Amino acid sequence: MAETQGKFDFAIDRGGTFTDVFARLPDGSERVLKLLSRDPQNYKDAPTEGIRRVLEEETGRMFPREQPVDTSLIGWIRMGTTVATNALLEREGERTALMVTQGFKDLLHIGTQARPKLFDLVCNA
Repeated sequence: MAETQGKFDFAIDRGGTFTDVFARLPDGSERVLKLLSRDPQNYKDAPTEGIRRVLEEETGRMFPREQPVDTSLIGWIRMGTTVATNALLEREGERTALMVTQGFKDLLHIGTQARPKLFDLVCNA
């Protein structure tokens, strides 16, 4: 990951149960935080809450939940999630449709994810 001098950098993995937040601090040190992905009594959005907590603890400033996070302190945020993939595999969520123009050759094919080397970066399906 590229470093951003003097700013907080965040890499977040938002899962169905937990959200993991990795933060590189302006001094180059690192922090890791884990919180529940859903906790509606305490916060609306786990990734935002994780960022807010790190910023509060590291700067000593208050970042109220009802206000947007001060992005001037942030170099970058990278986030991945399995929530949509899990919803597809578990057949949960709202019914959706994918419409493409005729002859669209690069259509994403999810199928059953049953291929010989599931975690290969290159898929020759």
